[in-house]
Amino acid sequence: MSAAVGYRWLVVPSGEEPSRELVGGKAWSLWRMRSLGLRVPPAFVVTTEACAAYFADGALPDGLVDELAAGIRLLEAELGRTFGSGPRPLLVSVRSGAAVSMPGMMDTILDLGITDSVEAALATETADAGFAAEVHRRFTGFYGRLVLGCTEELDDLPDTPAVRRAVEADTGAQVPSDPWEQLHQAVAAVFASSRSRRAVAYRKHYGIPDDLGTAVTVQAMVFGNLDADSGTGVVFSRSPVTGAREPYGEYLQQGQGEDVVSGRVTPSPLAFLQERAPGVHAELLRAAECLDREGRDAQDIEFTVQRGELYLLQSRPAKRTARAAVRIAVALVDEGAITPADAVRRVTADQARALLRPTLRDGVTAEVIASGTPASPGVVSGVAVATPEEAQRTPGSILVRRSTCPDDVHGMIAAAGVVTEQGGATSHAAVVSRALDTACVVGCGAGTVEKLVGRTITVDATTGRVYEGTLPTTAATEETDDDLARLGEWAAAQSPIAVAAPGGAVCGPEFDADTVPPAEVGDGVPTIPPGTRTVRGAVFATSDGVRAALDAGVEVIAADHRLPVLLAAIDQGGQR
Repeated sequence: MSAAVGYRWLVVPSGEEPSRELVGGKAWSLWRMRSLGLRVPPAFVVTTEACAAYFADGALPDGLVDELAAGIRLLEAELGRTFGSGPRPLLVSVRSGAAVSMPGMMDTILDLGITDSVEAALATETADAGFAAEVHRRFTGFYGRLVLGCTEELDDLPDTPAVRRAVEADTGAQVPSDPWEQLHQAVAAVFASSRSRRAVAYRKHYGIPDDLGTAVTVQAMVFGNLDADSGTGVVFSRSPVTGAREPYGEYLQQGQGEDVVSGRVTPSPLAFLQERAPGVHAELLRAAECLDREGRDAQDIEFTVQRGELYLLQSRPAKRTARAAVRIAVALVDEGAITPADAVRRVTADQARALLRPTLRDGVTAEVIASGTPASPGVVSGVAVATPEEAQRTPGSILVRRSTCPDDVHGMIAAAGVVTEQGGATSHAAVVSRALDTACVVGCGAGTVEKLVGRTITVDATTGRVYEGTLPTTAATEETDDDLARLGEWAAAQSPIAVAAPGGAVCGPEFDADTVPPAEVGDGVPTIPPGTRTVRGAVFATSDGVRAALDAGVEVIAADHRLPVLLAAIDQGGQR
């Protein structure tokens, strides 16, 4: 995709690779998939420059309305459909897409362009009035929540008129019947969502620039909720939990993507699609293998099946657990896809620390009080709390929710673990927990919140079980884990500083932070005396401590775990 002559704010398909910074990761992935010959619904992109102009001016920039009309005309011409009217109406999704992946943090509006007359035309075209009515109801809910700011629960309302009434009663505004007004306001709402509380919290946690903004992808709709031969799902080219080189995913028959990621519905394993439509399943796995190979990394792929035909909606590097990050990095070296230096750069110090966290000790028995799908492994104990705000106020707590949504992210960041009643392994709770490397169990069933909140529990997110009380644990070591050992050797060859065992041989002069009185340190790293060659103490296993050691010209850090320190040194001090 590249900007066509005469377009200032839009990017349209042209065969040339676009700039990620201009079109965002989502649109770049659409270009990539189409360039590989994969089936992708046509789209155009409102650029990040338009987003910056929106925030500078407080409104859609001059000329964008006309360019949106031109983009829609391109989709109409390619598909033989008409936006806002029948007999073959065009509906679109309006999707966010920052240059840096931020899954679930910004808004997406589906089924845009439907009106009363378009609903009638869609019912005639599909010979299914119930489907057309459901599309209209869903869109009205999307628009009411994401554009008008409705805070009422809309998903259980029976029809479009009921949703309209609820939205108007809550917001005092009406969902527009003009599809062009729908489009203009939806684009503005997606821009605005890049500065929502959840997006700001996510960027702050990951050190992403706060003025990043977002592009907006406007894409022709395909309908996974059309009939029994339709559906939606997510497939990972490698397991994001273990890193195994095998497909991992879920499929929801006769549903839309929002149903899966919201966690409101628990989808079926990918094997369901294999049984129901083996040809579609085989095509999906071929596409996943192609994208994995071309991307030289595990891929997270969203797809929709419409009347037995597969469409790919997005592909991006998969968010993964610490275990998966290490396994995938080492496997890619063995496959010749990346170098050892690349592998070291693909695993963070925090991921290495997470992988060395405790697991339940063998032989431990305790009462299982809840169980579900393991979504992000780890073992944590703490008091179960019901809201993100309680999680922020209670260090080490376990956030227990019916399902999570983007507005819960600040609590998920603060919590030691997450448990949900609803959702599967590709729900919002699962995806965000894996990105945070937070222990997470999803789909524990109705009543879980009421049962757990207020109790001290242990969450074993490797098995998907929740236990009463605090249970004893054990931990993996760098010496007994082959992947960790290999990554450690590669990291040692790249690191600007050496790491020794606490009792090993070190270089003098030496400084031990644990001997410094706490009053002289405060919340920071103690001052390292000039000329020190070796430092020891728990603080120097942290990223701040590694930074201080590098700045002081230290040659050796003595630490219990070598790999996290080496990776932090490489990240902060560069490679040899």
